Amino acid sequence: MGEVSILSLATAVPPNVIEQAEVAKLAPKLFPKLFERNPDLIDIFRNSGIERRRAVRPIDWYLSPRDWSDRSEVFHREGLALFERVGAAAIAQAGIDPQEIDLVIAVCSSGVATPSLEARALPRLGLRSDVRRVPVFGLGCAGGVSGLALAARLVSAEPGTTALVVVLELCTLAFRADRGTKEDVVSTALFGDGAAALVLRAAESDNRFLSVRGSAEHLWPDTLDIMGWTFDPVGFGVVLSRSVPAFVEQRFPAVAGKLIAAVGLTRDDIGRFVCHPGGGRVVEAVEKALALPAGALDHERSVLREYGNMSAPTVLFALERVLASEPKGLLALSALGPGFTASLLALDPARA
Repeated sequence: MGEVSILSLATAVPPNVIEQAEVAKLAPKLFPKLFERNPDLIDIFRNSGIERRRAVRPIDWYLSPRDWSDRSEVFHREGLALFERVGAAAIAQAGIDPQEIDLVIAVCSSGVATPSLEARALPRLGLRSDVRRVPVFGLGCAGGVSGLALAARLVSAEPGTTALVVVLELCTLAFRADRGTKEDVVSTALFGDGAAALVLRAAESDNRFLSVRGSAEHLWPDTLDIMGWTFDPVGFGVVLSRSVPAFVEQRFPAVAGKLIAAVGLTRDDIGRFVCHPGGGRVVEAVEKALALPAGALDHERSVLREYGNMSAPTVLFALERVLASEPKGLLALSALGPGFTASLLALDPARA
C-alpha cells in the first residue's frame, strides 16, 4: 500500500438520550413471558457497561408497533441528516473544499436505501457530480475498521485521490419486542445510534494526523450464526446465537498474532490497541485475548458507557478519544463482526 494520510476524523450522534436505567425498568414489561421464565435476564442491563445511548427517536416511539416501512422512513430521513452532518464536519476539519473529494465510501448495515445515502447527500455536501460512490453493507460491528481499510486500499491505487468515508449506523431501528427472544433483550440493552466520518488522501499531506500502515482480516469458517441480521416484514432481527465473549477469549489470541504479522508489525511495535467495545463482557474478553492489563481499554469503556454499542462507528469514537490522549507508538485499530470476522488496521500518529 502506498502512502495514505488521514486528514480528519469527526463523530456525531442524534439528539435523543436513552438512559439505561429507564430501559431496564421497561424490559420486563416489553418481554413479560421471557422475564417470567428468566428473571436473571435483567443482569444483561447491569453488566452491559452502558449508562446511556443516543437514538434517532425518543424512547416512546420504539414502544409502539413498527413495521419495515416505518423503520425505513426514519432511516432515510434521520440517516441522511446524520450522514450530511458528520460528512460536512469531516470535510471542514480536513480544511479542504468539498469539490476536492473524488470518492465517497458509505458504510452501513442497519438500514437500506436505494439510491444509497451518499447519493442522496452528494448535492447537499457540495460534492462534484462525477464523484465515485462505494456503498458498503453487511460488515456490522467490523465496518469501521474494514471500511476504513477498504478506503485506504482504494485511494492508494490512484495517488492524489481524496476520499470521504462515512460510517453510520442506526441500530435502535432494529428494536423489536414481537419475537420475545433473548437476543432481542441483548440488543435492547446494547444498541445505540451514531456516525463517524474521515477524509483520506493517497499522498503525504501537511495537515495529516494519521498515516495508514496496513490492514488485515480473518474470517473463521462455519461461524455465520454468531452475529448478523434476519429480515422479515417487521424489520431486522438480531442474530446472536453463541457467546461472543467466550469465542473472543478462546479464538482471537492466535488470530490477533497473525493479523499483526500480516501488516508487517510485531507486538512490540504497537503502542496502543484501539478496539470495538461491543459490550462490557466483550471488552473484558478482548483485553484477555490480547493479553492487556485489566482496564487497559479505558477509552473504549468510556465510549460504551456514554453511547452504547453503535456497531461500526463505535471504534472510531474510541479512536478519537485515544488520539486526544496523545498516544505514543503505532495504533492497532481492531474490531470483530459478522462473518465471523476479525479486522485490524495499523495507524501511525508519529509520522503525522
